[in-house]
Amino acid sequence: MEQQKVASKIYYGWIVVLITFVTLLVSAGIRSLPSVLMLPLEDEFGWSRGGISGVVSAGIFLYGLVGPFSAALLLKYGIRKVMVIALAVLAVSLAVTPMMTTLWQFELLWGFVAGLATGMMANVLGVTVANQWFAKRKGLVVGMLTASAATGQLLFMPLMAKITVEAGWRYALFAAVAAVLILLVVVAIWMRNHPYDVGAASYGSEEIVKPVPFKGNIFIAPLKALRSAMRNSTFWLLAGTFFFCGFSTNGLIGTHLIPACGDLGIPGVVAAGFLAMMGLFDLVGTTLSGWLSDRFDSRWLLFWYYGLRGLSLIFLPQALQMGYMEMMIFTVFYGLDWIATVPPTVKISSNVFGKESAGMIFGWIVVAHQLGASVAAYGAGMMRDWLGSYSVSFVAAGFVCFFAALMAIKIPKAEGAVTRTAKA
Repeated sequence: MEQQKVASKIYYGWIVVLITFVTLLVSAGIRSLPSVLMLPLEDEFGWSRGGISGVVSAGIFLYGLVGPFSAALLLKYGIRKVMVIALAVLAVSLAVTPMMTTLWQFELLWGFVAGLATGMMANVLGVTVANQWFAKRKGLVVGMLTASAATGQLLFMPLMAKITVEAGWRYALFAAVAAVLILLVVVAIWMRNHPYDVGAASYGSEEIVKPVPFKGNIFIAPLKALRSAMRNSTFWLLAGTFFFCGFSTNGLIGTHLIPACGDLGIPGVVAAGFLAMMGLFDLVGTTLSGWLSDRFDSRWLLFWYYGLRGLSLIFLPQALQMGYMEMMIFTVFYGLDWIATVPPTVKISSNVFGKESAGMIFGWIVVAHQLGASVAAYGAGMMRDWLGSYSVSFVAAGFVCFFAALMAIKIPKAEGAVTRTAKA
């Protein structure tokens, strides 16, 4: 009886957050697989670094482009149904990939199918869950879910790298399929769409409210939201800073750090370990960023995040040349800041554009992020083919981050500032 009382006190929204956390963790980890597979595919099929980077670039862009439409689908058909379909499509794509023999097949499976499937389970999913289930502590929840996506991208790499080295890259994909199928069952059984489904109010609210049915076309509504947002300078500043965010994170470091280490004789498993440590520190940094975004001016948080990231990227070429200790310093410093920019960006967009449109408009901001990541993924690969080194790409990304920091403080204060009353 006592156990039942304790269980009844657990708000079901936290269970939804946990399931979403794990889903984003696994989805992002799978999205990062091409970074681990880059050298094995280059060796087995003779594909160029630029050609493989082109596939990664296309997948990253589609991963972002599907975001605004994913937000509409989540509202219209429910979170659980969309997640189940996305996981099923991703499992099929992964299962077929070991059979590929040509670059265009890799482009189809990873540049298109996996890009769309993982895009349905990107940051927009976390924002939708936070908006549906939480009236308070929303910044903290967004921070946790954002951290899970970035951490998954990095944390899975050592495991996948180890499987690839010991058993081959195909077995790494089979392990990923097994993880997706297990997750699919968990989502199908325990995921819920809205607090109303379990007879509860949003966290921090006392009123049980029935969800408002989504109105409009799932393809037209995101475009209308974009047209409305484009009239606001805040949208352009957020999209611009997020373009540079993607350029300096998953597009560059997430895709090319392991190959860059390989160029200098650092084993792939060790390089993947650096990324895994970044993921662990990112879990701390981004969750803390969510807590801070509930309390302080998000514009200045973004200024410091981008500025510090720029310094770390300029240091990276020296760290790679100097040794493991210097790489550990970079790993900790950069990891804390990996994607800490998301909670303040979500906070500003929610304040300016409102709860109802926040998911779709943030989805368009994520498109800019993934476009920047796509440019970096392809551009850094081509620069490596031309110059034989990633140093220019890393330093250029550092200076780009300085520019993003200046853009952040240009966001209008009346729209971007977070008041102390938002504190939860």
